[in-house]
Amino acid sequence: MFPAMTIRNIIVAPDPRLKVISKPVDAVTDEMRALMDDMLETMYDAPGIGLAAVQIGVPLRIIVMDLAREDEEPQPLYLVNPEIIEASGDLVPYDEGCLSVPDFYETVERPGHVTLRYLDYQGEIREMKADEMLATCVQHEMDHLEGILFVDHLTRLRRSMILRKLTKQKRLEESA
Repeated sequence: MFPAMTIRNIIVAPDPRLKVISKPVDAVTDEMRALMDDMLETMYDAPGIGLAAVQIGVPLRIIVMDLAREDEEPQPLYLVNPEIIEASGDLVPYDEGCLSVPDFYETVERPGHVTLRYLDYQGEIREMKADEMLATCVQHEMDHLEGILFVDHLTRLRRSMILRKLTKQKRLEESA
């Protein structure tokens, strides 16, 4: 019997742990699969469509995603040590949000098509072509592995305004 999945706490900006560069995973073990299961459960509970391990305080190069809509069967994706091996030159704007930057959405331009290589849930090497929302989500989550938040793609003024609001909100919650 498998252990119950655990919903983990999601770190919220401007927490310095979100700026940590994640380390590669040596092997996809049962321990890593248990972590990915917890991440997926945490992401679904939030709710969100993508989560990097660093967002729950585990600085490893692991991402989970599921872009299925509410009325569709879940389609979880597990990306361990993902790397973009090809990116298109065309930049596509998407409104992005982030579980670590709650309640803020901003337009970010990223390559519209990417090809990536990664290890799957079983530790098998895979390649995937992604475009549109999947390409955006992959790049957004891969930024987390480098200590980059989507607000880091915004103007300094807009970024500092959002981070100030999050800091103020956190202080209010702590004093309540």
